[in-house]
Amino acid sequence: MPEDTPHDCLTATRQAYDDAAGTYARLFRGSLRDSPLDRAMLGVFVEAVRAGGGGRVGDLGCGPGHVTAYLAELGMRKDDVFGVDASPAMVELAQQAYPDIQFAVGTMGALDLPDGALAGVLSRWSIIHTPPTELPVIVAEFARVLTPGGHLLLGFSASDGAAEPVQVFDHAVAPAYRWWPDRLAALLCEHGLLEVARMVREPLPTDRRPFKEVHLLARRADTPTP
Repeated sequence: MPEDTPHDCLTATRQAYDDAAGTYARLFRGSLRDSPLDRAMLGVFVEAVRAGGGGRVGDLGCGPGHVTAYLAELGMRKDDVFGVDASPAMVELAQQAYPDIQFAVGTMGALDLPDGALAGVLSRWSIIHTPPTELPVIVAEFARVLTPGGHLLLGFSASDGAAEPVQVFDHAVAPAYRWWPDRLAALLCEHGLLEVARMVREPLPTDRRPFKEVHLLARRADTPTP
């Protein structure tokens, strides 16, 4: 049986999240309250964007918009923060919950933005449904829309070790992938996104899955890498 094409994967993932949008929003809209390390990394990201002179920040794969709204709570201008998601149902929920923030339907691999338009890109657990062969396209798009010196904060679940840098796992909504942090950092570097810091959270006994969670902060190089 042939493997799904990237279009098939995106269509299936979009439909799955459309179907689960209401439940997802109820489960996760308040999740940051119980995630102090996540809040800390989002704070570091916002400070890095400010230190670079500020500017627009895109939450790519924003879901129901709760993290996009949190960036505004951290002091970013609401006009400078926006969210993009492939699921129209998720975007509709985000617009209803946070009408003073801009949300739009779109895909991470083909953003409707000019080169260097953003001072920051946030992508929390939104790359996990991307087949490994397609992830370089998305990373290249992140690099394209970031201004030189702009920052990317990437959140994802870690694989079990360098021997298996990518592992499939049974996600509740759609097939998903875990990445070894060093391998993903190397992929970012190939596109001129240089690691600044990382935070690795060990799984808790109450976690549904015993996976390490990683936040990787990277900065777009001031000049293209050779």
